[in-house]
Amino acid sequence: MTASEPRGQLRTHEVFNQPAIPGRDPWAEDPTLRRILGADPGLAAFGAALASDEIREAARDAQTQLPQLRSFDRNGRRLDEVHFHPGYHRLMALGLEAGYAATAWDGTGSHLRHAAINYLLSQVEPGVCCPMTMTYAGIPALNADPGLAALWQPKLAAAAYDPRSIPVDRKRAATLGMAMTEKQGGSDVRANATVAVRDGEFYRLTGHKWFCSAPMCDGFLTLAQLDGAITCFLVPRWLPDGTRNAFTLLRLKDKLGNKANASSEIEYDGTLAHLLGEPGRGVQTIIEMVHHTRLDTAIAPAGLMRAALGEALSWARGRSAFQKRLIDQPLMRAVLADLGLEAEAALLLALDVARAFDDPARRPYARIAVALAKFVSNKAAPGMIYECMEALGGMGYVEETPLPMLYREAPLNSIWEGSGNVICLDILRTLMKEPEAGAQLTARLEAARGLDPRYDAALAAHRERWPALPTEAEARWFAESLGVLLTGAVMLAESPLAGEWLATRLGPRGRVAGAVAIDADKVLAAL
Repeated sequence: MTASEPRGQLRTHEVFNQPAIPGRDPWAEDPTLRRILGADPGLAAFGAALASDEIREAARDAQTQLPQLRSFDRNGRRLDEVHFHPGYHRLMALGLEAGYAATAWDGTGSHLRHAAINYLLSQVEPGVCCPMTMTYAGIPALNADPGLAALWQPKLAAAAYDPRSIPVDRKRAATLGMAMTEKQGGSDVRANATVAVRDGEFYRLTGHKWFCSAPMCDGFLTLAQLDGAITCFLVPRWLPDGTRNAFTLLRLKDKLGNKANASSEIEYDGTLAHLLGEPGRGVQTIIEMVHHTRLDTAIAPAGLMRAALGEALSWARGRSAFQKRLIDQPLMRAVLADLGLEAEAALLLALDVARAFDDPARRPYARIAVALAKFVSNKAAPGMIYECMEALGGMGYVEETPLPMLYREAPLNSIWEGSGNVICLDILRTLMKEPEAGAQLTARLEAARGLDPRYDAALAAHRERWPALPTEAEARWFAESLGVLLTGAVMLAESPLAGEWLATRLGPRGRVAGAVAIDADKVLAAL
């Protein structure tokens, strides 16, 4: 090296065999999603935006420049607001303007299209999806009160983002959150200790909520004891006279992942609330919101898995080892093909459930199928994403790639809206108390019978093992078996890779990804 040679030209630091992976377009790169949704210029534009350097940088900023709690203003008055990086607001605007919360309710879209938006955005920045999902899901719950619905639903269903902290009647768009969980109860919301007392036409709440997702929403559905019975309320951030409601943010949760979303711990202290639904029927009222948020917890793992797979495929196509591209190494091809089948199945199962949400006659099927999809897809996600991380070697473990973020995100949707045991028990309860749900699920499974002997054998084995509902201790085994069968039925109806999926999920195989006999060429060509 001469004295005049710039240091940046050192021959020891020549970069080669290090694939430059641009921002992925999750719509353009997903033939299965495009086949199911059809031509959709809006989704195509949304996918292109998600691939842009601007949005990728905004997502990275939202994930690393964390939300900040601002408890007081400069004069010492309670503020109880969260400050976000502009990248967070950019992602919120992109998602809501694309119709994330609106498209299922505006008469032009569908729950299927909503599912596609969730799936695409989850691949880039999952944290912002939480407030948008709750806004989408809260719209039908407000039907329990026509007066509240008239004010709130048009704001929630607007394809716009208005982050200003002002009363809802002065906003062009609004978001809705949820605050159910308390320390002593967790999933057992009937153990909630928050109390409501009547104050004229309103109610006043006093209590503590251990988790409040997205505390900068304009309103929150919450549960409280009213005369000793769990009741649902809508808590606005602002009072009718334009002053702030008593809504104390105690702290922001320090979570494993989902960093852009400011999950919080809150207190109500004489907080004004509107009664929503009948007194004592709080669970029945808020379950309408939970039903729809569960749809998104079944979709999101498919998005996370597809994002991880995309990174692994891009790396393998551009990286060489032992004189061959990684994608041409037989063992790597087997691993990637196996992972691709996992992502394909999760997507098709979620979209099948979303279509059922669009058909009122299939609501019983949607009720049981969304729980099955949430359970099996979220249990598959962490291991699948880890294997994608390993496909990149050491690069997959560093934060310059999205793999660590995706891996931290992977457990969350299994925990949200009912963790694994709660979901499995809910599946048993649904089959016991809602016979039409069981009948519609059985019809879906029966429709696939005769299409493949491996599926037929698995269905027969399931019914032989459980001629009736299982004991509670076997609920996970039962739910997994039923979820795998439903996935197989959907794959047989929807996927050219159904045979490969059945061979590797119902036939003999090892316990780790890639420990399969598989036609990797066929699978990889379809991805």
